[in-house]
Amino acid sequence: MEKKLILPAEVKVCATCSYWDGERQVDEELNLVVVAEECRGECLAHEAVCDGLTDVRGIHHCSWEPLDAEGGDEAEAGDATDPVADGKLGNCTGT
Repeated sequence: MEKKLILPAEVKVCATCSYWDGERQVDEELNLVVVAEECRGECLAHEAVCDGLTDVRGIHHCSWEPLDAEGGDEAEAGDATDPVADGKLGNCTGT
């Protein structure tokens, strides 16, 4: 059975970006994204295949946009409590 990850939609990884065209389920009421552990998809902004769990905060040319366009301010404000920043969620390469 393939492992699934449940991510808060404001976590800045490819799978939570509105430009990522990979397989995911979005729960808009709870603001959660569910993806397979080894998810891959296409970045529509850069026309490139990428892993859904790639941490985009260090990628300066990234055009990450939250799934909820109205929630953009919340996503910018929350980096200190971001699960990726806290080491609670790694990227798809296992680092």
